[in-house]
Amino acid sequence: MPRDRGQKVVASNRKARHDYLIEDTYEAGLVLTGTEVKSLREGRASLVDGYGFIDGGEAWLDAVHIPEFNQGSWTNHPPRRKRKMLLHKAQILKIANKIKDGGYTLVPLSIYFSDGNAKVEIAVAKGKKEYDKRQALRERQDSREAERAMRSRNNLGE
Repeated sequence: MPRDRGQKVVASNRKARHDYLIEDTYEAGLVLTGTEVKSLREGRASLVDGYGFIDGGEAWLDAVHIPEFNQGSWTNHPPRRKRKMLLHKAQILKIANKIKDGGYTLVPLSIYFSDGNAKVEIAVAKGKKEYDKRQALRERQDSREAERAMRSRNNLGE
């Protein structure tokens, strides 16, 4: 059976880009059980409460909800469990040093299949304050209004 080519996004955490200032992003493999993979292939997962941490030189992903597989039997997995992330040792050390400095956290941005392998995109991020969120929204709204004005002016032929 041929392997799938390209990327298929299963779940993305859009709110993370609103709540956090993203510093660095990494692609990590995931250690999953069979029923977790089957559930992900159905496109079922939630990253809303998920976070990552470094423990004993290993990277872990916690509180990510992958629901039980419908056709699974007693071999089903618990929906919210710690899952190991596969990263290079140098990447783990870099992330650990950044988090240890303080103010930074490890946030999952998306889970996807890349050439048939389950991957997670994680980010070293710093939490935004409320006024930073409002400022980002205001800037985005201003740029949209400017684009609309320019588009309507071009349509009128002025």
